[in-house]
Amino acid sequence: MNSINKNDIKVFRTENSKLDQTDFENLAFGQIFSDHMLTCDFKDGIWQKPIIEPYGPISLMPSAKIFHYGQSIFEGMKAYKDKDGKVFLFRPMENVKRLNKSAKRLAIPELPEVFFMEGLKALLEVEKDWIPEKEGSSLYIRPFVFATGEGFHASPANQYKFIIALAPSGAYFAGKVKVLIEEKYSRSANGGVGYAKAGGNYAGQFYPTQLAKDKGYQQVIWTDDTSHEYIEEAGAMNVFVRIKDTLLTSPTSDRILDGVTRKSVLKIAEDEGIKTEVRKVKVSEIVEAARNGDLKEMFGAGTAAVISPISGFGFRDEDFDLPELENSYAMRIKKRIVDIQTNKAEDPFGWRVQV
Repeated sequence: MNSINKNDIKVFRTENSKLDQTDFENLAFGQIFSDHMLTCDFKDGIWQKPIIEPYGPISLMPSAKIFHYGQSIFEGMKAYKDKDGKVFLFRPMENVKRLNKSAKRLAIPELPEVFFMEGLKALLEVEKDWIPEKEGSSLYIRPFVFATGEGFHASPANQYKFIIALAPSGAYFAGKVKVLIEEKYSRSANGGVGYAKAGGNYAGQFYPTQLAKDKGYQQVIWTDDTSHEYIEEAGAMNVFVRIKDTLLTSPTSDRILDGVTRKSVLKIAEDEGIKTEVRKVKVSEIVEAARNGDLKEMFGAGTAAVISPISGFGFRDEDFDLPELENSYAMRIKKRIVDIQTNKAEDPFGWRVQV
């Protein structure tokens, strides 16, 4: 069964809504969850029909393979409301495609695109009152798939669960972000799963990131796994560097996530007449540019923060501060993206999807 309409999806409503107890004026990121979630099981060789049910605990056997072999993937998206209460998504098909790209790499059965899209639309109709209207807030959407099939044999599971959970959220980062360029630990390796949104990719980042935090930094700039000569990602985001008036970012590869925001930044930069280069960027090039004043900006780009400006970086026990610019590329591009997402501006690219 690969065809479904959002009206075909059964809804089992909660009897105890948390909506009235939620302070939408003071939302942290990803800490409060809406009343309902969409769930869908893979068994007997096919994905079953999704349902919407109250958000709550999941029962799994201790032998479920997710606990032993880490078959787990996820996506990150947002829903927005405009001033008239209309609901929009931003480039959702890019998330569907990437989820299935991740699924294929981890030997998880690919999800029919219509299940994802119709299921998400149905869930957002049920939970539309959970979409914040405060400037800078949004409804964070977390689709994820994990192995539920049992067994201690090191092989793919025969059963899986797909869930979409929702979290009304404020800003991901608050204040300035200082980063440490990492030279010992690697986020991913050639031929690995770095391009997939696999849960284990992020678990492996936590320890080196904590070491950086202990030194006074908020995040890590990851470098390549062999020489550590080239920058690759900033924490859990793609990274951009502005040297003089040129915006640089690394090409995607086995090691680097093909970010939806990354692609959007590059397209808007092109539309704005900003010179861009997608190429390998040497750490030494950034350090030299910082020393001679040519390094104007660095920022991370990802769904959660959209764009997160970097105020400075550390490298080999030396710190470099970046200038504070009035008309930065980061803020200029972020405004264009957010205005499209929230229906405050025309969308010449066809990215905005009304629910």
